[in-house]
Amino acid sequence: MTPWEALAVLAAGAGAGTINVIVGSGTLITFPVLLALGVPPVTANVSNTLGLVPGSVSGAIGYRRELADQRGRLVRLGLASLAGGLIGAVLLTRLPSSAFTAIVPVLILLALVLVVIQPRVARAVAARGGRTSHPDGSPLLVAGVFLTGIYGGYFGAAQGVLLLALMGMLLRDDLQRMNAVKNVLALLVNGVAAVFFMFTTHIDWLVALLIAIGSAGGGLLGAKIGRRLPPVALRGLIVLVGLVAVVKLLAA
Repeated sequence: MTPWEALAVLAAGAGAGTINVIVGSGTLITFPVLLALGVPPVTANVSNTLGLVPGSVSGAIGYRRELADQRGRLVRLGLASLAGGLIGAVLLTRLPSSAFTAIVPVLILLALVLVVIQPRVARAVAARGGRTSHPDGSPLLVAGVFLTGIYGGYFGAAQGVLLLALMGMLLRDDLQRMNAVKNVLALLVNGVAAVFFMFTTHIDWLVALLIAIGSAGGGLLGAKIGRRLPPVALRGLIVLVGLVAVVKLLAA
């Protein structure tokens, strides 16, 4: 890897760390860069997953104020994320990528629809008392987080969009607090997948290190930016990033 290529990977890691904390889909910054540099797809995917973990850590630290009184919710949803992330990582090493990635654009588009209609549907559900059965997450939300964890452990692009859409529909809470939870859940998924990959498949350690350095700084920057965004702006950014993700995946 030349110095310029290393700089490109470092910059991609910083961009991914920033956008992951604000919304998600940072993988769609780093993954294409790695492929362009000739890194094999599976190696690029697993190295990227490992490299983005420090960015998730710094992002969670940046959102620590919003996480202060959500311990029960984090435990309940975090266990589902851990289980899902591990299953997704196993699937990546066992199944052909074409079988799973074919449905990724559909999943992202569904998430974007949910994000757009979430305020209206949330008001209707709340009027019927449908979101108050469990403040830390209904069984439906836990199941959704588990399935999103599987997706995240396998590829991970836009898992943040999916998580925010699910929580926005099924929890009665501030969007910034849900974004903080999203960052922790993504950290758990990436973390458990990364540990699994370390013992089961080949990792490009230089790539992982460069992305890790970039994403750690980007995560702190993303937390500062994301915490200042009003709900409408954050929701709009979620939709924009999600649409870019779909275009990139369909064009790949």
